[in-house]
Amino acid sequence: MSAPPRYKLIKQHLLRQIHSGAYQPHHQILPEQQLAEKFNVSRMTANKAIRDLVHEGYLIRKPGVGTFVTDLKAESALFEIRNIADEITERGHDYANAVVCRETSMASEDVALQLAVKPGTRVFHTILVHSENGIPIQIEDRYVNPDWVPHYLDSDFSEQTPNQVLVAACPISRLEHRVEAVLPDALVAELLEIAASTPCLRMIRRTWSDAHLISYARLTYPGDRYKLRSST
Repeated sequence: MSAPPRYKLIKQHLLRQIHSGAYQPHHQILPEQQLAEKFNVSRMTANKAIRDLVHEGYLIRKPGVGTFVTDLKAESALFEIRNIADEITERGHDYANAVVCRETSMASEDVALQLAVKPGTRVFHTILVHSENGIPIQIEDRYVNPDWVPHYLDSDFSEQTPNQVLVAACPISRLEHRVEAVLPDALVAELLEIAASTPCLRMIRRTWSDAHLISYARLTYPGDRYKLRSST
């Protein structure tokens, strides 16, 4: 097996220092030239490692001052669907989820409006809490139209997240997002293990596959542990 590129060795070293807590937020890392000398590589190679970590959100450059560890929060793309398990494992962290609710229910007026069905229509409903390194970072409260994903409730969510199940069954062709700031109700505060006064972000997401409206989800994040980004 060939050795990894030299820049990856520098990245791995810096990530170990960050994840272990040896490099705390706002810690200034060595300048590129000193990193290059330490790892016996060119300055261009050291620059590549730093650029990657800046792009991934672990480091921030301050022109004329240096490069520093960010006050890293979990981050999710706003205008794309990414599997939260992948996001967390790509950060080198441990992902887990807990299923709070898995049921067939009758659509309320609000749910019916969001799923474009009649009130009282049979729908699938799940609530999951997604955690990073044992800390809850998202509540996923989701309704699914069983006409398009009839096996949804039979899924093993310890093996596949709802996102993975839906994408596998019905490739997503259209998204609709709305984001709002909210205060948690008692259940949300309990599930996220936060105080009732903690501000949260809530993303309302609807997804289509071709002309079919597949899913309506309310994704709630503790504001001090998560941020949403948009990319163009």
